Amino acid sequence: MKNPLDSIPLTITLGVVFAIIVMVIVPGTGYNDPSMSRWLHIVSGIFWIGLLYYFNVAQIPAMAAAAADQGGPGAAGITRYVAPRALLWFRWAAVATWLTGAWLLGPRFVPAFTLQEGSQVIGIGVWLGTILLFNVWALIWPNQKKVLGIVPATDAEKARARRVATLASRVNFLLSFPMLLCMGGQSHGLPF
Repeated sequence: MKNPLDSIPLTITLGVVFAIIVMVIVPGTGYNDPSMSRWLHIVSGIFWIGLLYYFNVAQIPAMAAAAADQGGPGAAGITRYVAPRALLWFRWAAVATWLTGAWLLGPRFVPAFTLQEGSQVIGIGVWLGTILLFNVWALIWPNQKKVLGIVPATDAEKARARRVATLASRVNFLLSFPMLLCMGGQSHGLPF
């Protein structure tokens, strides 16, 4: 019998099942719509923002170091095996985070999105999250497809695509800090 911890999908499935069991049996976790949407929003957000931080503080600098290392192993292993998989999880976690956030807000979504009185803090978080989502799908992913060779591109086009994707990722990295501040502040009732 195969160990389920040797499989990412099985490990995720077991984690979700275990979390649901905890929600059902532990008082205060509440297996209900608000708790489920909040939990799914948090989990997908950790996947998304965790990968954003990984790209910006680990992968991008490692790629630059690998490219500068004459006679070293180069960046082929990262671009061929790591980046495509990380970008798959990254872009779909972005969608899942945005959708579960909209679900969590429910009827408060429009007041938040339109920055109505009493919804400004979460509304700023919603707008920042929307900008991050847009950057993932409209700037980062289309350009990364060129960099990774998924879409044919000349060397000059790849260099430009690399620069656009990096800058869009850095903008997302920068905006993630105030976004998390607004989302955490709102969910914890902080008055800012």
